[in-house]
Amino acid sequence: MVSKPSPAQVARFAERFPALGAEPRLQIIRLLLSAHPTGMVVGEIQDELGIPPSTLSHHLEKLKQVGLVAVRRDRQFLWYTADTSALQGLLSFLYEECCTRSRAVSPKAPVQVPGSKESGPEEQKETNA
Repeated sequence: MVSKPSPAQVARFAERFPALGAEPRLQIIRLLLSAHPTGMVVGEIQDELGIPPSTLSHHLEKLKQVGLVAVRRDRQFLWYTADTSALQGLLSFLYEECCTRSRAVSPKAPVQVPGSKESGPEEQKETNA
């Protein structure tokens, strides 16, 4: 059995959820996960997502502040990587504390593929569009 998170841990998780609520930030995380573990430089992220430089900088800084991305300097380049342990912690918290404790989600199938018969009506609409 996993130990109950401390109030400080819950507060940290609460900071991270809104950071992922902005579509550009979620796109950045998805892109960085696809480039894991190497990561990407800012120019590559910008080219891939088409986000203006100042806006991208703002979103990367927010993700860094809440601990969802890490940055390292390699000569003149800043490399951004998704912090997979932070993301795993966030998913574990959501699943263990919010879903399975009340048995709202079956532990056998915590993730459903969009378009599957178990996915919700919103996902089904998106895949049928």
